[in-house]
Amino acid sequence: MEISKTIGIAAGVAGTLFLGYCIYFDHKRRKDPDFKKKLRERRKAKKAAASAGPRTTIPNLTDHEEVQRFFLQEIQTGESLIAAGDIENGVEHLANAIIVCGQPTQLLQVLQQTLPAQVFALLITRMRQYGNQSSENERTKLQDMNDDLE
Repeated sequence: MEISKTIGIAAGVAGTLFLGYCIYFDHKRRKDPDFKKKLRERRKAKKAAASAGPRTTIPNLTDHEEVQRFFLQEIQTGESLIAAGDIENGVEHLANAIIVCGQPTQLLQVLQQTLPAQVFALLITRMRQYGNQSSENERTKLQDMNDDLE
């Protein structure tokens, strides 16, 4: 009984010390004159990044290795974001991968089988938005993909 009582007391003391440490450094951080300024700058930068639109740029389509690297990165990023619950950003990355894909119809068929119906519908909507923003050549390619899916 003495050992468990000693361990309980030690855990209580350690918890109290940790809590005191947290309170002390939080107080010290809040008293820093630059804290509020840095916090405002961080929030402003985050808001500007969120409103800036697509964060990824399509690589040079003539460089096959760069396109392949971009494709794999976007697929992995999209899958991991969707698995983490960030559906919007995950769909955006998957749409970027479809745009640079050499065989988008086959990729869309695979994604239709693997993704939930709601996520796939969001992906198709995103692809249509890209279609409205793209040039005439890309627009016809995306229209063909949409026709194949319907």
